[in-house]
Amino acid sequence: MLELVKVSGQRKDFSLKQISFKAENGFIYGIAGKNGAGKTTLFHYILGDEQGSGQILYDGKNITADRIDYMNCVGFVSDENHFFMEMSSDKNGSMLGGFYREWDEASFKMWLKEFGVPGGVPLSGLSRGEYIKFQMAFAMAHKASLFLLDEATAGMDPVFRKDFFRILRGIASEDKVILMSTHIQDELERKVDYVGIMDNGSFGGFRENVS
Repeated sequence: MLELVKVSGQRKDFSLKQISFKAENGFIYGIAGKNGAGKTTLFHYILGDEQGSGQILYDGKNITADRIDYMNCVGFVSDENHFFMEMSSDKNGSMLGGFYREWDEASFKMWLKEFGVPGGVPLSGLSRGEYIKFQMAFAMAHKASLFLLDEATAGMDPVFRKDFFRILRGIASEDKVILMSTHIQDELERKVDYVGIMDNGSFGGFRENVS
């Protein structure tokens, strides 16, 4: 379970304000909010890239207690994620997979094929959708148990978007936590279990999505 307790902080010229919520294993949580509402900033705090007041706990432990252990659990998917863009998907997997204790090269290649991501093309040559799919394959191959998906579906092919949510449902069914953000609230209807709205650095918590 991911838990935030009165998390506040400043990142550049933006503030998070006393954010608290719990996200339990086995469910998909969606955070909606217009661009600039603070969704990406919140994700960077959950990643531990930024420090503020309050607590961020994963499975009852502060995320700063064992940084390596925590990052082994996290699958981050975002335009801001950093890989070797001049290298191919395959090469990124070979170079970076070894940093994760449960890395599965065969699973990585299987998901790249399943998603239609070319293995020999530099990441800089991929479309945005292909780059997002590459990151999902990478996260799944290192057996992430907490998925943070920042605007992952923006610009995604409508046909694949349907499959994407089916894949997320399968991941959640394996007792994992999925937290995703979008600036299009309607996109979350009937697709996530709980939804909340973020506005100007404030978050009112999750409600069950009964759409």
